[in-house]
Amino acid sequence: MYKYLFGPVPSRRLGVSLGVDLVTHKICTLDCAYCECGTTTDLTIERKEYVPYKDVIDELEHYLSTHPAPDYITFSGSGEPTLNSRIGDVIEYIKRSKALVAVLTNGTLLGQKAVSDALLKADLVIPSLDAASLSAFEKINRPHKDISLNGYIQGLVNFRSVYKGKMALEILILPGFNDSKADLQLLKQACYKINPDVIQLNTLDRPGTIPGLTPATRSSLEEIQRFLQADPDSQVFSNKKSNINNEPDHNPQSEFKNMRSLSQANYISDKKLTPTIPVEITASAPKTAKIKSYREENENSIIETIMETVHRRPCTPEDLASILGLHISQINNYLSTLKQNEQVISVAQERGIFYHSLKK
Repeated sequence: MYKYLFGPVPSRRLGVSLGVDLVTHKICTLDCAYCECGTTTDLTIERKEYVPYKDVIDELEHYLSTHPAPDYITFSGSGEPTLNSRIGDVIEYIKRSKALVAVLTNGTLLGQKAVSDALLKADLVIPSLDAASLSAFEKINRPHKDISLNGYIQGLVNFRSVYKGKMALEILILPGFNDSKADLQLLKQACYKINPDVIQLNTLDRPGTIPGLTPATRSSLEEIQRFLQADPDSQVFSNKKSNINNEPDHNPQSEFKNMRSLSQANYISDKKLTPTIPVEITASAPKTAKIKSYREENENSIIETIMETVHRRPCTPEDLASILGLHISQINNYLSTLKQNEQVISVAQERGIFYHSLKK
């Protein structure tokens, strides 16, 4: 059983993805309301070697010498991967094996040169940006006190200017948090300053950290998609009946005075920097008939894979069946045993019953 690697799992964006976890649960710069990994227990911006570099390399060396190559080796897991001060060294090691590297990051540390330089050799970087108004940012992302919204966005802009790989900017829409027209107008301006290769719209798919959260509807996401990928200088929604929240519980427009780098004047005047950016709505994980766990299919290894997977993110039985290549009835039998042994709990969500690990 690996301690710092997990999967491979079928990813909606990355195909078959082997995960690398460079921090322990749950260390992050944000405490997002929607986080599938649970509440942040160590809210920090301190970068250090949270897990031993040598141990991670030993596991990667063993995996790559004994298993089929995944589509991507992806830095994600239990917290913010760029908090690990050795992430650049791990990326360099993986690149020597010719594997593709993806980094899923909240992007809050990309304004630091050491972090930016460390990620330059990655093939794909997917930072997130859920809000461009201070009140929405604090409500949905609940950042460390030393993270400023201006610095966060400017860090994304600066990283994009030097990064030569593919950059996909993820926005998670959470109704009542960041979906008002005013908030979305500010987000659009920030997106076109950052200028990623693609914007990926997402919404709640697993239980978050606050009870009662609901995902955005498909029709709302489609309307937001049309708005974001329309003429960059267009700041209005269509006149037809809208699914978008008209009444924010704050006044994002009043916050422009605190966002000089994203002012409307700068945004509109520099038309050469605002080509239309494609916007995708990310779907559920793909059905993959022949995904294997790449482990011996015995009782212990299956249970270990289930436990390490749901420890990092809640999964439905269907998710686990796709990951392990097993029939749903087999997965349900394993989950029933684990629940009886008080190793997992189940939570009802709109997409189904999600299982969480009780492992500390």
